[in-house]
Amino acid sequence: MSESERPQPGDPGSPEQLEVAAQDDVVVDVATGEGITPAGELVTTGRGGLRQAIIVPVLAVVSALAIGALLIIFTEEALLHQWAGFFRHPAATLNASGLAVREAYGALFRGSLGSRAAISETIVAATPLVFAGLSVAIGFRAGLFNIGAEGQITTGAVAASMVGFSMGSLPGPIHLALIVIAGFLGGAAWGAIPGALKAKTGAHEVITTIMLNVVAANLALYALSTEFFRPKGRTDPIAKPVLAAFPRLFGSSYRVHAGFIVALAMAAGVAWLLNRTTVGFEFRAVGANPAAARAAGMSPTRTIVVVMALAGGLAGLAGATQLASTIPSLTPGFSSGYGFDAIAVALVGRARPSGVVAAARLFGALRAGSRQMQALTQIPIDIVVVIQALVILFIAAPALVRAIYRIRARRVAGPETFTKGWAG
Repeated sequence: MSESERPQPGDPGSPEQLEVAAQDDVVVDVATGEGITPAGELVTTGRGGLRQAIIVPVLAVVSALAIGALLIIFTEEALLHQWAGFFRHPAATLNASGLAVREAYGALFRGSLGSRAAISETIVAATPLVFAGLSVAIGFRAGLFNIGAEGQITTGAVAASMVGFSMGSLPGPIHLALIVIAGFLGGAAWGAIPGALKAKTGAHEVITTIMLNVVAANLALYALSTEFFRPKGRTDPIAKPVLAAFPRLFGSSYRVHAGFIVALAMAAGVAWLLNRTTVGFEFRAVGANPAAARAAGMSPTRTIVVVMALAGGLAGLAGATQLASTIPSLTPGFSSGYGFDAIAVALVGRARPSGVVAAARLFGALRAGSRQMQALTQIPIDIVVVIQALVILFIAAPALVRAIYRIRARRVAGPETFTKGWAG
């Protein structure tokens, strides 16, 4: 090879622009983020990995909306009659179907982003999803599957409610801070239980957290049956209202409140914890390989308990924030399914705090817009639940998304572990 044909420093493919990945002797071009394994498999890191992490969730949402459109078309009786005569009037049938979908999704958009009031409602719905999504995501990063966010929201709300209605003599800001702290501690205590069971006995956190969701719901019902929680003269299961609340950000006309700022700050804090601290490194190391982490001097037992307690505390903040904003009284079914939606939020957000915030905004928009969609088009609000389930389905099967859209499969060098199997 002549001197002019040799790769020059700084060129893609030059020695200065190549690095050898730790796994499979993958040679990766830093300039493009791509490389080839000895078996000829294309891998991606860096910039390519970021693009790959974004494209599948986006296409999963698009696919879910497309199938949702088909459900809208084929669940309306009038449209079904038109489709029965499709071959007589194909253009009219397609136009009517397209109009139904446009009206439904148009109402969904207007109810979530079409006005300042709609954006406010989207943010209100997204706020507890940020907290709960972070709860599930931090478990994923440590190789744990926290399905107990629903129960942790409930126990956090019970603790926050007790402080909220029993300490009304305190100054407002101090009282509000105590409500938030109580919510965190209540959720953390509930999250630590499956963490300790996992660390000490090997009980799988999926089973224990599901069971504890039911226990938490019944504990809340019991609490609401006591005179300590119920307002005087009331016999129905409702707690006294909390006496402090987050300030509204844009006046009384809009429900968006300062709890959303707390949620963003918490997302930034979790990102810093995971990526910039020794504790966060231990979380990720234990999630990737507990045996190697133990050999390096870390304690998987302690880490599992700490992670689950922190996850529970984050979920408990969702309950406390709801009490201190839009739902001041604890009632049966208070968590409203936020804990289960959080699983989808964490999956769509790829278990990253920034992704969780973006996914929470998406699911908050679906929640906020579904009410107006039902009011204007008479389409059942359950269609949004179906869309959310489809998003989870496509996120959980990225190979299916790649096959549908003919995306070349790529593997990230040094893959991260979200959760472990049943034997983990």
